[in-house]
Amino acid sequence: MTRPEDLSCPLPLSDHDTVQLAHGAGGRLTGELIARHLLPRFGNPLLDRLEDQAVLEAPGGRLAMTTDTFVVSPLEFPGGDIGDLAVNGTVNDLAMGGARPLYLTVALVLEEGLPLAQLDRILDSMAAAARRAGVQVVAGDTKVVDRGHGDGLYVNTTGLGVVPDGLSLGADRLRPGDAVLLSGSVADHGMAVLATREELSFRATIRSDTAPLHELAAALLDACPPGAVRALRDPTRGGLAATLNEFAAAAGAGIAVEESAVPVHDDVRAACEILGIDPLAVANEGKLVAVVDAAAAGDALAALRAHPLGREAARIGEVTAEHPGLVTLRTPLGVERILEMPLGLQLPRIC
Repeated sequence: MTRPEDLSCPLPLSDHDTVQLAHGAGGRLTGELIARHLLPRFGNPLLDRLEDQAVLEAPGGRLAMTTDTFVVSPLEFPGGDIGDLAVNGTVNDLAMGGARPLYLTVALVLEEGLPLAQLDRILDSMAAAARRAGVQVVAGDTKVVDRGHGDGLYVNTTGLGVVPDGLSLGADRLRPGDAVLLSGSVADHGMAVLATREELSFRATIRSDTAPLHELAAALLDACPPGAVRALRDPTRGGLAATLNEFAAAAGAGIAVEESAVPVHDDVRAACEILGIDPLAVANEGKLVAVVDAAAAGDALAALRAHPLGREAARIGEVTAEHPGLVTLRTPLGVERILEMPLGLQLPRIC
């Protein structure tokens, strides 16, 4: 007969190679996950306190805040992974408002069975991206879902930055005659993710362009007189086509684009042609679109090209009084057509 004193609850094993459901239970394994995998990479005085909130110093200026969730599949791809993508994407959303990024929160939704070695690679990438962008991870959360219900890893990030007094950017500020600038080639990220996911083989490896754009945006703003930069946007989901249509709709103006002026790498163009995909509607993660006063366009373009992330920058079009709310595209053959807002997702799960 078993005596009560012989009964015991086994302690959960802590030596695992994969994520366990118990890692999300709030107990010892959760603490070990944080102590072994997160704090060594993101630790700082604000995060190390492990409170349910972070009390932050707020520099002078107005605060900018954004949040985003990343569900890219696969988790790793040429040129990046879900980790640096999450940091860069959030930093870029702040930068497009003219903000200097300062702080991030990171929430991880882990799937049971995710290899901890893969998680460590992604966290290393995320930490390197945060250092590069000069932001601190100050708070976070982890949850674990059942095997087969999470695609490995989802990441949610919230970003906080500061906008200098007097700076105001927005698509409603566009005026006819303004120049439309693009900081570099389009469609690199979306095609890199698609090629990896579908195991497509091209002659050259297409790499994601994921990168933080805050320094590039700051250089552009510094090179232009106050008010000359009307709006900034990073053309992510829906690509350049979606961004330009959003601008035109918000401004109640037309935008005319020269297709031949839009940079597209040869390998990306070839892949898009083979697959029947319009590169102008493919997501980017390291490019920005800027609309500037035409008088400042030369200085703005020079500032972009002087930065490593803007070497391929180009003036691709202008804001017009014609065709309000529409984007027109002049092809290399001289034919003008409407560049429509993408109807749906050509490439799902790319960010």
